[in-house]
Amino acid sequence: MVDQGAEKLATNESAENYLETILMLSHRGLPIRSIDIANELEYSKPSVSIAMKKLLTNGQITMDRDGSIALTERGREIAQKIYDRHVLISDWLMALGVDRETAVNDACKMEHDMSEQSFEAIQKHIEVWKRGSS
Repeated sequence: MVDQGAEKLATNESAENYLETILMLSHRGLPIRSIDIANELEYSKPSVSIAMKKLLTNGQITMDRDGSIALTERGREIAQKIYDRHVLISDWLMALGVDRETAVNDACKMEHDMSEQSFEAIQKHIEVWKRGSS
């Protein structure tokens, strides 16, 4: 994976990816540090450190003295929205016959650029489809 770290943080998509990664790491129940994020995303530690400073400044994460990172309520809302989109889109693509790896990669691209209106339409369609197939 290309190190897109700090260079892309100015874009909303990059910040969303970092926040989503922090959310997923938090599900493991262990303290989260910059190195964990760097390892998960395969980014360099300096890029992640720069990104964490920006997220901290934007009020989307907190960082305690030992370097443990946590999402603020604002950061968690953004992360959860992106994560929910990712899960729904990847599950939908797999239900359509797309292999898991491709579905997950495509969902990663789609989750950021899709309008709320399009996402809600897909979500409603899936709900109707699930009711019809049960």
